Amino acid sequence: MMWSGCEGYGVWWGVGILHMLVLWGVVIGGLVLLVRLIRFRPHALGLPHPPESALDVLKRRYAAGEIKREEFEAMRRDIER
Repeated sequence: MMWSGCEGYGVWWGVGILHMLVLWGVVIGGLVLLVRLIRFRPHALGLPHPPESALDVLKRRYAAGEIKREEFEAMRRDIER
């Protein structure tokens, strides 16, 4: 009975592995959340907004009623050339 005092080590070994899996899950999950936050909401971290494209500005002005449909279509065609 040389191993009589070691029966409980198997349980603690399993707890240690479970602990490491949870730790790595938290680390990887945190990194994924940080990347998503930076990519999809840069202003939440105080980073500057990406500049609007000309087409985005044109769509916003049309939606706000600043320009008529004919003007919008003509300007869109100019932008897309």
